[in-house]
Amino acid sequence: MYDVRGRWALVTGAARGIGSLAARFLAGQGCNLILHSRSLSHTAKMLSEIRAMGVSACDVEADLNDPDAVVRMLDQIDRLGIDVDIVLNNAGLQVAYRTDYFSTPVSDFETSFRVNTIAPAMICYHFLPKMIKKGTGRILNTTSGIALDVCQAGYSASKAALDKITIDLGSKVNGTDVLINLTDPGWCRTDLGGPHAPNAPETAIPGIVVGVFVDDRKSGRYLGAQEFAGMALEDAVKKAEASFDSPYPVIPS
Repeated sequence: MYDVRGRWALVTGAARGIGSLAARFLAGQGCNLILHSRSLSHTAKMLSEIRAMGVSACDVEADLNDPDAVVRMLDQIDRLGIDVDIVLNNAGLQVAYRTDYFSTPVSDFETSFRVNTIAPAMICYHFLPKMIKKGTGRILNTTSGIALDVCQAGYSASKAALDKITIDLGSKVNGTDVLINLTDPGWCRTDLGGPHAPNAPETAIPGIVVGVFVDDRKSGRYLGAQEFAGMALEDAVKKAEASFDSPYPVIPS
């Protein structure tokens, strides 16, 4: 199992919901945290809580709808001299639910792609080469299981594009100790999922982070968190490694 003790993880959308649960879980395993939100005021309380858990932590801010803000955030992390081993691209935005879906405005797609596709891609492109150079690292990009729902076209299309980017990048590192995979919390009762979702946010643990701890050199997988609900971390890792394979063809040696 990948040892996160003393390593640094960047968690986007860490101020609330699934992101905050994932950050706290990683801290509980001895991982240092970079907490991202749109404003430092959103992570101030959590920053104190994480530090009280005995790990190092800092926070950064960026509106993921603004690519220039993403660049500034990445530059800030570099200036801090932090060697990021783990990235959880957790932050996401569901713009609207359009019952009159034939009138879906272009802005739904523009905003959705900037937040849900372009920002995480920029973060991947920034940190993945560094991970390749040092020979180790973990990236988890949060996707969605939404399917056949024309009322959320911008959101679902932006997540499908992120899936494609993740799987394509995974083909370049598969077989190495740099892993990039997809994670999906399932439909949970968060600000994004709404109050009528069937799953409590806590059910996404440990599945939402199991891709950090797998140590089998396989990338490009879809790791649905609800498949691991209620499991101990060690058992979840064993299940992920045994039951979830990379999508790439095996090339005979």
